[in-house]
Amino acid sequence: MSVSASQASVPTAHARRYMIQLCKHFGHKAETRFDDQTGEIVFEGGVCRLGAGPVALDLQVESASTETRARLEGVIDSHLKRFAFREPDMAVTWRPAA
Repeated sequence: MSVSASQASVPTAHARRYMIQLCKHFGHKAETRFDDQTGEIVFEGGVCRLGAGPVALDLQVESASTETRARLEGVIDSHLKRFAFREPDMAVTWRPAA
């Protein structure tokens, strides 16, 4: 089985806050784990790994299909932007994982 993976690094001084918000929010529907620097959200069909640094939130999405990966990217993107409403210029640019 091949894995479709993508990643994004989102510049923000509030990476830890957003990572925890995402994990707690999705924790009602998905299995989540997080600490002060890393998080993981296990969705049906894929996983999102998060890393909170001092200047960016790093995201990686993996799924068995390109379609599911793209859907998960959209879900993470829309929720992150909702939580980061005070940063209206926030951009999440997904690219193939290295």
